[in-house]
Amino acid sequence: MIAMSTLRAQVRLRLLITYRVDPEVARSLVPEPFRPQVVDGSAVAGVCMIGLRSIRPGWLRPRIGFRSENVAHRVAVEWDERGETRSGVYILERHSSSILPVLTGGRLFPGVQRRGRVDLDETSTRFRVRMTAPGTRVAVDVELGGAWTSTLFPTVEAASQFYEQGSVGWSPDRHGHGAEPLQLTSPDWAVEPAHAISVRSSFFEALPAGSAVLDSVVAMRDLPFFWDTPTITPERVAQPHHI
Repeated sequence: MIAMSTLRAQVRLRLLITYRVDPEVARSLVPEPFRPQVVDGSAVAGVCMIGLRSIRPGWLRPRIGFRSENVAHRVAVEWDERGETRSGVYILERHSSSILPVLTGGRLFPGVQRRGRVDLDETSTRFRVRMTAPGTRVAVDVELGGAWTSTLFPTVEAASQFYEQGSVGWSPDRHGHGAEPLQLTSPDWAVEPAHAISVRSSFFEALPAGSAVLDSVVAMRDLPFFWDTPTITPERVAQPHHI
């Protein structure tokens, strides 16, 4: 893969929708050498819905770029590297409303993407997002604010720290021979609590009954994001066995 060194974009909206997942079920979803990151006895997984504008190589000016709406299903993972435990996420599948990421994902930058239709119905505080693609459907209705509720994270600040520390996302490569890393950072990282009015994900609903339970939602808005290919040597990984 010939990769761009850096991508940058302005995040219009990012919703991180988190589930508590049975650790054994989560383990069946990720390949070695990754293992689910366990918090309070549960694996952490979820849906990342992110609307981007001014997507471009790092050296281009903001007025040049494209927009896209994207949805990723992911699991928080750990792995051992040079005697240390590292944390990040393993991306189970990615969908994008834009054809460009679909054509270039796994070629010019890590992360194979599939085409999905994304429908938006938004106000300044409420976000209804629906994504449909062959084999996958996601529909969320989220409202900003309200009291923080989570059995995984005691505060929204703790959730924010967890997500920020898991900045490296691993994706299966285009040829199925391993995994490719991509690191997401923001100089202005900030999250705010949100309330899930309704969340449906065909991916999580297909897991064994009771093994995935909705936990919490946070939102990020109007932030600059950078994606870099970190200097990590990917180990050869086996393909995950899906339930």
